[in-house]
Amino acid sequence: MSGGAGQVVCVTGASGYIASWIVKFLLRGGYTVKATVRNLNDPQKTHHLVSLEGAKERLHLCTANLLEEGSFDSVVQGCHAVFHTASPFYHDVKDPQAELLDPAVKGTLNVLKSCVKSPTLKRVVLTSSIAAVSYNGKPRTPDVVVDETWFSNPDFCRESQMWYPLSKTLAEEAAWKFAKENNIDMVTINPTMVIGPLLQPVLNTSAAAILKLINGAQTFPNATFGWVNVKDVANAHIQAYESASANGRYCLCEKVAHHSEIVKILRDLYPALQLPEKCADDKPHVPTYQISKEKAKSLGIEFIPLEVSLKETVESLKEKKLTNF
Repeated sequence: MSGGAGQVVCVTGASGYIASWIVKFLLRGGYTVKATVRNLNDPQKTHHLVSLEGAKERLHLCTANLLEEGSFDSVVQGCHAVFHTASPFYHDVKDPQAELLDPAVKGTLNVLKSCVKSPTLKRVVLTSSIAAVSYNGKPRTPDVVVDETWFSNPDFCRESQMWYPLSKTLAEEAAWKFAKENNIDMVTINPTMVIGPLLQPVLNTSAAAILKLINGAQTFPNATFGWVNVKDVANAHIQAYESASANGRYCLCEKVAHHSEIVKILRDLYPALQLPEKCADDKPHVPTYQISKEKAKSLGIEFIPLEVSLKETVESLKEKKLTNF
């Protein structure tokens, strides 16, 4: 990582899982970081950030509201890069429009509108998701390779009531349109399910999937996902800013695996654990498929193996006292 000395960057939603690691790596690289959090008075959102190495000297916490136009103006002023990671991610949604779609789409556009007003800005790195890539109704089978040219289909997501993929798809579409119209140099990072160690004290959605399996679940989901380590995701964001040739979208996936394989790896790592023996339904296992690594490798990302990521996740959940063993 080249030095960020003298460079000022902004990270939105800085208390989140991926964002916290981006902040950690930026501080380590010598950057001055303006980090936005929703509530400066909530130690669960700020304590793990202010205790990072270099935070005393070069971390500035700011508050900004995604849904309030102009609230990022002062934060983005004077920044060379903006890492926009703030976007809600959860499954149990009562009101998709208010809980997921508005914060994702309007929030992204509000941040980009502030970026237009900053003459120092070189590039925006947007945290998108594989959810904005691979849900288009095309079959995904072992010989199919998903890559950066794929886009999820909003109609397909809506009909299937996949609100999170819909939120990420609409947000990324709106961002590309706005960036093009306003001449913003933007790169998007599209990670799969992100696991690995937690810096923040509270559980996040993707680590919760692993916690469920190790905390006594009776069954595992009949679901296949791509998996990637949070440190690789954070590193890719910074490389996407520092590498002059970075452009477009970057899918990040170390391995696509069915939950049955995740359970098998966990069983090998922790033979004493009570892990679920059977699948949640009797249907054939959802097939695996491939996600291209070519473009990610051009950023210099060498993926941490899934086994290592799972071990790091479990050890981190134990350390945070979130496990019941």
